[in-house]
Amino acid sequence: MLWLQTKKVMIVIAGALINALAMNLFLIPANVYSSGFTGIAQLLSKVLSDYTAINVSMGFLLLLLNIPVAILGWKKVGKSFTVFSFLSVLLTSLFLSMIPIKEVSHDILLNAVFGGVILAIGVGITLKWGASTGGVDIIAMVLSRMKDKPVGPYMFVLNGIIIITAGFLFGWEKALYTLVTLYTSTRVIDAIHTRHAKLTAMIVTKQADEMKKAIHASLVRGITMIPAKGAFSNETREMLMIVITRYELFDLERIIQEVDPNAFTNIVQTTGVYGFFRRE
Repeated sequence: MLWLQTKKVMIVIAGALINALAMNLFLIPANVYSSGFTGIAQLLSKVLSDYTAINVSMGFLLLLLNIPVAILGWKKVGKSFTVFSFLSVLLTSLFLSMIPIKEVSHDILLNAVFGGVILAIGVGITLKWGASTGGVDIIAMVLSRMKDKPVGPYMFVLNGIIIITAGFLFGWEKALYTLVTLYTSTRVIDAIHTRHAKLTAMIVTKQADEMKKAIHASLVRGITMIPAKGAFSNETREMLMIVITRYELFDLERIIQEVDPNAFTNIVQTTGVYGFFRRE
């Protein structure tokens, strides 16, 4: 367990460093904006420096914006997830301050695409290891547990505000390149992890009882057990069907690997859940 937590911290550090590199070497020099709280912090820092006498670093603003969200996550989501997510934000803010802003390419399209790809790699590996980069991810987790509402519309509105504001203040070309970054980063995150809020796992295993106990010890989720039989081998097994949020995928994968590495597992997108689904 200690080694697992150590690896998780190392992944969070690597993800934060990658995020900061994407911002300071590609997106910020080109005035192309990221999504979510990172984009808001980036936009606020630019507006304050250009239109007022106040100069506030993007890293500090990112940290400031995430403090109330971290408090909300601590109360509503869980301590471990919130701690790792806030650690990611804290390290990203630190790296943003340490790494100099330097333009790698003079081509704005290259900056938009590569910035989006590199940023998505940092976000994706962080999500894959059961943490997040803070901000909207924590809000999504809270909404999922409290009201079972999708975060998509909120993300759309938030990113829409960023794009429109960037267009009005710095030209619509910048806003269009921001759309390129958002699209690129979304596609890469989908490839590394998943953007789906809820997932259904179907686990076919010979060790159904042990698997059930291990899942219940870590995740407070209902499990449906279905008799199954191999068509080729004629061996009797059981299939465990469980609906989880994307933030619980890392823990479920770890449990399956520990209990039965030979289990056949199918993870599919869940577009809706009707009936009881634990949110608190």
